[in-house]
Parts: sequence; C-alpha cells; structure tokens
Amino acid sequence: MSFALASLVALQELFATPLTLDEMRGKQAVVETTLGEIVIELLPEKAPNHVGYFMKLAAEGAYDGTSFHRVVKYGIVQGGDPVTRDPNARDRYGTGGLGFLAREPSDEKHTRGAVSAVQIPGKPDSAGSQFFLVVTDQPGLDGQFTVFARVVEGMAVVQRISETPVDEKGHATERVEIVKVTLRDKPPPEIPPFSTETVEELSQYRVVLVTSFGEITVELYPDKAPNHVRNFLRLAEIGAYQGLAFHRIVPGFVIQTGYLETRSEPPSERILKYVQNLEPEFNDILHEPGVLSMARGDELDSASTSFFIVTGTATSLDHKYTAFGRVVDGMQVVKAVEAVPTDGDTPLGRVELSRVRVEKVPQ
Repeated sequence: MSFALASLVALQELFATPLTLDEMRGKQAVVETTLGEIVIELLPEKAPNHVGYFMKLAAEGAYDGTSFHRVVKYGIVQGGDPVTRDPNARDRYGTGGLGFLAREPSDEKHTRGAVSAVQIPGKPDSAGSQFFLVVTDQPGLDGQFTVFARVVEGMAVVQRISETPVDEKGHATERVEIVKVTLRDKPPPEIPPFSTETVEELSQYRVVLVTSFGEITVELYPDKAPNHVRNFLRLAEIGAYQGLAFHRIVPGFVIQTGYLETRSEPPSERILKYVQNLEPEFNDILHEPGVLSMARGDELDSASTSFFIVTGTATSLDHKYTAFGRVVDGMQVVKAVEAVPTDGDTPLGRVELSRVRVEKVPQ
C-alpha cells in the first residue's frame, strides 16, 4: 500500500464520522494564544482532508497547551506539535503529530497570512497536526506544501510570535502557547459603523480627543463634509485612534495627529480594512483657530487618517483642505500641546492621543 493511500486510510480511521464538505464550509478557527488571538478561515475546497483533520483535532482540544516551537523572524511561525506540551522535551520539538495526510496540491499561494501543513523533510505525503503561518510572502514554498487556511484577523499577533527569540536551530527559547482553538461559523460581513446614518443623524455626534494633556471636545459638520465625518467617526469607533501621538506641531499654525505609524500597537486587520483615501470635500469653513481638518499629501484625494487642529489663522489652507469640525471645549489643551518643544515640526517628547471617544449629543 502506498504511503498516500495509507495516510488516507489512517485519516478515515481517525474520524468516527467523516466530515462532509458542507460541514466544513464557512468555518473559522479562533486560535487563542498567550500573545493574543488569531482567527483563521478554513479552505475545505482546497484541502478537504487537511481541513477535516484540523477540525477534528481542534474539537478534541489537541492543540490546547502546545506552543509555537519554531519561528523565522518576519518569515513563518510553526506550531501544532503535541510534543511541545512538555517544556522538558525541547530536543524532540517538531517531531510529533506527523505522518497522517497526503499532500493536497492547489493554486493557493504562500502569501502573507497563509496557513500551511508541515511535512517530514523529503516526504511530501506526511503532514499531520503541525502547521505554519506565513508572515511575509514565501513563494519558494508554493506547490510544495498544502495551504489549508488563511489568517483573517490577528496578523499582528502572528508577527509578534515571529519575533520570539530563537536558539541556533531556530527553535523558540520562550514559550508562546496555544491556549485554546475554538471552531465557529464564519460571521456575516460587518456593516461598517456609521454607514447608514443620515446627515442629520451624523450631526448628533461629537468626539472627544483624550490626550496626555487633557480632553479636547470637537463638534462635527456633516452638512459640510459628510464623507469625512462618517469616516472619522468610523475610525474612532473601531479604535483606530487609540495609542497614537501628535507627530507634528507648528506653533501658530497646526497640531497634527492620526498617523497610524505612531500607534503604540500595530493596527488590526479590521482597522486597516477601513483605511481609505477620501475624495476632497472642500467647503466654506475657514481654517481659523480650533478648526478640525484632514491632512493630505500632494494628491487632492490622499486624505485618510491623519488630521490637524488649527492654532492660528491659516488662510493658505482654505478651500484646499477639508475642514469638518471645530473645538468647542479644550482649547487650553490644544495650546498646551502646541507649546511642547520641537525639533523642526517634530515634538521632542511623545504627546499621546490615547483614544478618540464618540459621544451622542443629548437632544
């Protein structure tokens, strides 16, 4: 009997009731780790045997308590070996749980977020419980290993795992454990926050910028820039503006924040999904002290997340940048931020924007 046929027979024996494609479709696995949560979407049409085996093991708790034992910084992270439950068996990490599955070739590529099956070197039909997650594209692996799932949330966690220190063999020297793997139905597509409100309904909201110097309350003008207001409220609601910094201060001109590169934690996939360039909505709001306006690059439609508060009369910005709000409380905080020492336009110390809180104005 060939190894491939034997592996399929072994797989059938492992399943008391083999899963059908319909039972495997539309499923996700929530992988809770000691560094955070990873959600992977399973691909039964591409690799039914691998998906079925993974689901079986997950349902049995076979991954709980195992650790990611091999990492390549910003390359791949590898886990799923039952041997890794034992911290004293490091010399055998990577040897367990293999030899059950034949390779299932497909057109799935080893791009960022791919989840692929580990094999015994030189034996393509030898996969099992072990898997690896791709941090950056690995085209050299295409066609050699079976991609059976993709990360849809938590790539920042995967990247952090890849940064775990390793020994000379590439084995992690610190334990990052899989606490639990939970299977669930794929949730329906999210309705983007603030996508259905009318302009009148949008006008009922204001935002509070919570900074390391205090709070700044801003009223919004959806009648002047409805898409900018809608986008700003959405980003605030999903936490895009948590843990940022004021990265540009020009006394007598503007204080600027909202640049995602200044976040203390990388933005999640959900946040990045809603980052978009905005068509300009230039209007008759003048750039006077206290006005909230969107920053942009040279292209008129390049505004996305970064915004500024005007601290002086800035007529050069009128009708060239989209103003969409105004400070109604906290100008003393704006002035305190403006007074921070700078090197050119860059603050010498970090001025934190811890979050932007959305509030509904009492009617």
